[in-house]
Amino acid sequence: MIPRYSRPEMVAIWSPETRFRIWFEIEAHACDALAELGVIPKEAARTIWEKGGAAKFDVAKIDEIERVTKHDVIAFLTHLAEFVGPDARFIHQGMTSSDVLDTCLAVQLTRASDILLADIDALLAALKRRAFEHKDTVTIGRSHGIHAEPTTFGVKLAQAYAEFSRCRERLVHAREDIATCAISGAVGTFANIEPYVEEHVAAKLGLKPEPVSTQVIPRDRHAMFFATLGVIASSVERLAVEIRHLQRTEVLEAEEYFSPGQKGSSAMPHKRNPVLTENLTGLARMVRSMALPAMEDVALWHERDISHSSVERMIGPDATVTLDFALARLTGVVDKLLVYPENMEKNLNKFRGLVHSQRVLLALTQAGLSREDAYRLVQRNAMKVWEHGADFLEELLADKDVTAVLSEAEIREKFDLGYHTKHVDTIFKRVFG
Repeated sequence: MIPRYSRPEMVAIWSPETRFRIWFEIEAHACDALAELGVIPKEAARTIWEKGGAAKFDVAKIDEIERVTKHDVIAFLTHLAEFVGPDARFIHQGMTSSDVLDTCLAVQLTRASDILLADIDALLAALKRRAFEHKDTVTIGRSHGIHAEPTTFGVKLAQAYAEFSRCRERLVHAREDIATCAISGAVGTFANIEPYVEEHVAAKLGLKPEPVSTQVIPRDRHAMFFATLGVIASSVERLAVEIRHLQRTEVLEAEEYFSPGQKGSSAMPHKRNPVLTENLTGLARMVRSMALPAMEDVALWHERDISHSSVERMIGPDATVTLDFALARLTGVVDKLLVYPENMEKNLNKFRGLVHSQRVLLALTQAGLSREDAYRLVQRNAMKVWEHGADFLEELLADKDVTAVLSEAEIREKFDLGYHTKHVDTIFKRVFG
């Protein structure tokens, strides 16, 4: 985790202090269930909660023990025993390390999911507000980066809103899929611990029991989770790239907010660069890069190995922390985005009516011309606009082959911008309800 791209709430989920606290809660909840079953004394379970719950775990001390044991869970249990005393012998009864590690990871990922869902909600609120603000702000739509036909800036933002709504739904499902608990012992057979213990711990931690854990929670769940984060990151980049293109000097239809005192270049004082959205493109690449190793973690040897462990120690914190930061940054960009309707109108008219070519084409076919002949007539006039800066309407009106089929009034009517925005309300109703 790089502090530059981190936010405290998400970082805290992955701190050693948080991890050891979750480990303790898993062990203590398991002791409660074991006490109910009569496997360990109830007084011991109470002592474990009282003394362990009040303990302030020393991360440096646990690390010191691990340097000798070469085993993180044993190091933690050894340190925990220093607080609990003789009753510590009842901790970890019938359990294996993966029971603690995998269940803890599930808790951390579900907590991270809740933060990310809140991030998406904030982004959706900003997109909705700006979409309605610019619902009728006409702008040119582009395909291949080239002028296509008119749309509205609100429709552009409505598209992003719909996309992030889908992202939210996917994350809800991914959160549900990852929220499983494994307290099944060696090779997952429950030979030395009753399934009730797993059910009890799962309920206490807001998880559900893993149907078949084989000692580890199957990593297809994790692969889907990190793939979902990768898709969300791709949606972040899609909107970021759109804003970057719109901020280009020769376009300048929208622009990141440039705060007082901000500098765009160490060499050129005039610069106002899209640094936030460029940063978002880079962060999206990093989040996506973590999906592939998560998929490669699925194929573990037999009932378990730990080839996934080093991967998850990195991608768990890095993917969630990075995406959390990116979503918050994108929300800020959308919230403060500078929009220039005058430039949108200027760009729309840059090629003097060329964007209405399809309406003329359709009108000619409806008047009786073949599509091939209609296309030829419209294109030959359109090329004069591209190549000589002509006015498309004037060229059409001067083309006898066109006026032989359409009247002047019929041709002029095809240049009405309102025609292109007549279904914006329908689009907004579909997106926003």
